[in-house]
Amino acid sequence: MLSGLPTGSPVRYAYRFRDKLHLWQPPRPVLQKLAALSVLRQRLLLVHQQMQQPIKEQQRFIEPSLQRQLIKSCQAWLNAIKIDLKNVDKQIMELIEADDHLKQLFHLITSVPGVGGATATELLVATEEFKAIDDPKKLACHAGVAPFEYRSGSSVRGKTRVNEHARKRLKTLFHLGAMSAICVKGELQDYYQRKVGEGKNKMLVLNAIRNKLIHRVCSVVHRGQKYDKNYTPALA
Repeated sequence: MLSGLPTGSPVRYAYRFRDKLHLWQPPRPVLQKLAALSVLRQRLLLVHQQMQQPIKEQQRFIEPSLQRQLIKSCQAWLNAIKIDLKNVDKQIMELIEADDHLKQLFHLITSVPGVGGATATELLVATEEFKAIDDPKKLACHAGVAPFEYRSGSSVRGKTRVNEHARKRLKTLFHLGAMSAICVKGELQDYYQRKVGEGKNKMLVLNAIRNKLIHRVCSVVHRGQKYDKNYTPALA
């Protein structure tokens, strides 16, 4: 059947590994709605930032009267965007709370200190309810948190770097979560201060904390129990 096909044919490859084949299934409709609302929320945040930032930047260079006029002109738009954001957040939570599985996952994820509702929502979408990605290392790679060693040829090595094709929104959210975690007294703040005190690069330490958050999220999802800092995995 395959005798006429070249050695490197994709058909040969597919036939060889046919026992490992997994048919793709589209996300549930509720998850598709959640993804659409999440994208809308990101766009609203971006527009709000784009309208607000220039006003702050030009404050030093224009007359106060003109500055007040510009603020007044933009304020109605900014207020409208804030209202839209609240409505979108409300719709997102209504979707999650109305679906038992999403609700359970959401509350498990947000039980991890440093992981908020926006991150949990993005995780549900990015991992397809942890059906497409449930391994912490794969999730770290997908989020652009897992460092890869740079190689050139067989011997030249450079600094480790993260995947350039990562889901940047997820990376940003985990970065914000890590920044939040090191501002609160606890294990992660102690870890950050200890490593920085040892002379470690601050961004590398923050990346390690992002990894810790991802591993904790995957752990609570696998166990089906909320985060417990005193939890110790049972030995086999």
